[in-house]
Amino acid sequence: MSDVITTDLLVIGAGSGGLSVAAGAVQMGARVVLIEKGRMGGDCLNYGCIPSKSLLAAAKAARHLSHPGQMGAQIDGFSVDFKKAHDHVHQVIASIAPHDSVERFEKLGVTVIKGAARFTGPREVMADGKTIRAKRIIIATGSSARVPPIDGLDQIHYYTNETIFDLETRPDHLLIIGAGPIGLEMAQAFRRLGSDVTVLERFKPLPKDDPDLAAVALDQLSAEGIDIRSDIDIKQVRAADGGVEIKAQKDGQDLTIRGSHLLIAAGRAPNVGGLDLAAAGVEHSEKGIPTDARLRTSNKRIFAIGDVRGGLQFTHVAGYEAGIVIRNALFRLPSKADYTAVPWVTYTDPELAQVGLTEAEARERHGDAVQILTADYKDNDRARTEGITAGRVKLMVKDGRPIGASMVGVAAGELIQIWALAISQKLKVSAVAGMIAPYPTLGEINKRVAGAYFTDRLFSDRMKKIVRFIQKLG
Repeated sequence: MSDVITTDLLVIGAGSGGLSVAAGAVQMGARVVLIEKGRMGGDCLNYGCIPSKSLLAAAKAARHLSHPGQMGAQIDGFSVDFKKAHDHVHQVIASIAPHDSVERFEKLGVTVIKGAARFTGPREVMADGKTIRAKRIIIATGSSARVPPIDGLDQIHYYTNETIFDLETRPDHLLIIGAGPIGLEMAQAFRRLGSDVTVLERFKPLPKDDPDLAAVALDQLSAEGIDIRSDIDIKQVRAADGGVEIKAQKDGQDLTIRGSHLLIAAGRAPNVGGLDLAAAGVEHSEKGIPTDARLRTSNKRIFAIGDVRGGLQFTHVAGYEAGIVIRNALFRLPSKADYTAVPWVTYTDPELAQVGLTEAEARERHGDAVQILTADYKDNDRARTEGITAGRVKLMVKDGRPIGASMVGVAAGELIQIWALAISQKLKVSAVAGMIAPYPTLGEINKRVAGAYFTDRLFSDRMKKIVRFIQKLG
């Protein structure tokens, strides 16, 4: 017979969401069991956010050295050591890993079980020969790279985000299937580190972002020598000449694209395999596990958070949902998730950031009641001093309150945060327009675009008449 463990909360998956629930709940006094079959820290630490941004940082350093610009710098004998870039990525992962380790969580009081979890009943799970019975269960198993059904793909060696960071030698010519955030971030990273890069996309690149602003980022990628091809229908892949050959069509014309390595970045699939969710009465599909606003599954004692839900697949969303689950599962509070002000960032250079509604969404939902305001990086003094004038902010406003913000430019992921705060707290545009921003900073861009809301009112003929009348009074 297996060992039987009873607990208050059982968390399946030690990624960002699961770890947040486990750490928070145990420190509040709950008994917590955590099950993880792979690496602690999940996709974000080991295969996603951390390694990708670390590689991008190495690539940005290479870019700065190879293109010092017109500010007086001169660098001779520049070269890239790809192995050192690889080592940097893994050193960063290693530096963060102790925070997510089994040892740390066991010190917190969490019972950690290494093994695959399988439901055996509505409140019961088996893992590593143990039976765990819990009052509440949280599924936080995340997602994995979705592999498209392309003829021949199963016959060749290809990379996903789970394996690409293990490369110790630079690819001569990296082919990437998928022009979403992951595909384009990796395209720029490898290009800046010296690889030729071709990106193939079935539809259009960055489809979820504002097309005007996405075009700024895409133009920069193309200017750096990345070959981005959209509306590509891939028919077959095969090994050829020690590399990869792709047969495709565009507008009815046959294409042959050859490269040395292939990266699949064609979306994500929720990790539900092997859980035997039917035994727990948890409805699910290939799109993920549906939940209500309290993040409860069809079995109301079982919650799902993060990528496995199939919704917004971001680390910060999983962390936010962890807080919602703790309030529901521990305190029985009817706390509901609100995704109105969830920001996201594509970490290309320039960065592309979004929170709330895009212009298209705002116009579709509110028609003429929405006002679109813009401000350009080229009109910002700090951007001029740094030579980073390619960028723009677009603000969607209704009834004096921001309902969406889109941004492209250096540090867009940092600058978007003030609009995430404003939208989540339902602040008026005047709150940002009236703040005192230090000069010269990129942050003044947000103050400038907010101030544009009042331009027509302040400098109107009516205002001029009011001022002239007051001045006549002495």
